[in-house]
Amino acid sequence: MRHAAIVFAAWLCAIPALAGDAEVKAAQGSISGQLQAFRAGDNATAYGYAAPNVKRIFPTLDAFMGMVTGGYKPVHRPQSFDFGKSREMSPSAIAQQVLIVGPDGKDYEAVYTLELQPDGIWRITGVSLRAANSLST
Repeated sequence: MRHAAIVFAAWLCAIPALAGDAEVKAAQGSISGQLQAFRAGDNATAYGYAAPNVKRIFPTLDAFMGMVTGGYKPVHRPQSFDFGKSREMSPSAIAQQVLIVGPDGKDYEAVYTLELQPDGIWRITGVSLRAANSLST
């Protein structure tokens, strides 16, 4: 699984952005909203950015937060974050690279996948996270 995430991240970095600006900005808005909600301690709002597939796996806020705090500390408490490359996977799916400085001061790369929902909101379907010695976009 980790190998697949690294291969996917390398693939994402090698491909120029193909998604339209409006779609990318909207997807980035969902990611920013979730990260800002985590920073503010508003876990319920952060959970609201999760797509239905994530909510099926983690059907309660407590289950979701257990997963986030157990395996995604840089996402849960980022010192800072910047967007890298994006890739349209389909008309309703985007992959977005996010460069994160974690609470430990170390650099991380997160690759978010998002899906456009019937209500017009981009919701997060998954996140692949890896530590990095140095990152560039």
